Amino acid sequence: MAIDWYNEFVDLNYTPARDDLVVLFYFEPAAGIGREEAVGRIASESSTGTWTTLFTMPPRMKALQATAFEIDGNFVKIAYPVALWEEGNAVQLMSGIAGNIFGMKALKNLRLVDVSFPQAYLKHFKGPHFGNDGIRKMMKVAKRPLTGAVPKPKIGFTAKEHAEIGYETWMGGFDFVKDDENLTSVSFNRFDDRVKLMSKLRDKAEKETGETKSAFLNITADTETMKKRADLLAEYGWNYAMIDVVVAGTSSVMTMRDYCSDLGLAIHAHRAMHASFDRNPKHGITMQFLAKLMRLVGVSQIHSGTAVGKLTGSKKESTVIADVLREKKTKAVGTLLLDQDWGKIRNAFPVSSGGLHPGLVPPVLDIYGTELVLLVSGGIHGHPKGTRAGARATMQAIEAWQEGVTLEEKAKKAKELKGALDKWGHYKPK
Repeated sequence: MAIDWYNEFVDLNYTPARDDLVVLFYFEPAAGIGREEAVGRIASESSTGTWTTLFTMPPRMKALQATAFEIDGNFVKIAYPVALWEEGNAVQLMSGIAGNIFGMKALKNLRLVDVSFPQAYLKHFKGPHFGNDGIRKMMKVAKRPLTGAVPKPKIGFTAKEHAEIGYETWMGGFDFVKDDENLTSVSFNRFDDRVKLMSKLRDKAEKETGETKSAFLNITADTETMKKRADLLAEYGWNYAMIDVVVAGTSSVMTMRDYCSDLGLAIHAHRAMHASFDRNPKHGITMQFLAKLMRLVGVSQIHSGTAVGKLTGSKKESTVIADVLREKKTKAVGTLLLDQDWGKIRNAFPVSSGGLHPGLVPPVLDIYGTELVLLVSGGIHGHPKGTRAGARATMQAIEAWQEGVTLEEKAKKAKELKGALDKWGHYKPK
């Protein structure tokens, strides 16, 4: 008599239905477990199966089970009937395709690489409120990257000091000033104080430059507190809120997407804690899927790496993540990405940040083009002439790339850029 039924979740002749979600996993079976048994266990545990055969089941169960249909080395594609998933509930989706399966003893390693969402699933989500064109219209920036900086060090300044650094950042030509991931409302820099002081200097900078200025102010907390902080941002005329989306959780991001949209606020998504589950290439969840998930639930932008700065991530990975966020359709890329048609879901910006300075601007733009948010923080505040000169040097580096000239050539007539190159050159932080 059969004890388990994992083999029933594997059919290498199966063709996914139009409405199936297809998930790409990397897997390594534990000792003594065959490949087909391993993928059968993944499909079973993430859908309608359990560890043993059952006495009776309704006939419809067969039509609801997931099917492992393609195995290529250590990669498997599994198709899931759309009926398994609650409409518009990305949290429930994650409980299935990224839930108990990561703890199965039959697997040595398991990594969720990507998911292809059918229109039948996508239609229940709103995606980003503005889309990239809407953000550009809001900021009145057309043909260059959007730019921003974090006051550095990332935490320690008073609200007044933070706002003053922000003013210098704006006056150097940058669009945004950004809180970093661990600055929320601390004893020496309360959120309410920071909002009020930043608002006053934003208005001053806009009047003096004639440009639109904004900030990514970090509202991350419990959901009710985030709502109150979003209300304050709207009251003071801001157009963005920042959330640490991984630590806050998918459910709170879903709630805040609608709440912020009603207030006219875009969401800047910081990915703090992502590397705890995406850095190991053999286990966890990929950054490209996290980016896809956040576009689905509706953030306007999310950090995606630089490939040339201080954080991990290759050029290919950064490009893939950028495409997932920006493109209406993406084609499969080897074992990194599946086909995806986003339908009516608007796009979002990739955010390049982490160890950048003016000398690294051209290689970042070679990877991303101009459709990104470029954050250069320590690389402006460390400029020999200060924050304002550092921001100007970065804007000059962007101009050089757009003009097709080297930074050294541009620096002959751009003293701020020359000062940056004299200090950092093209150094890549480690």
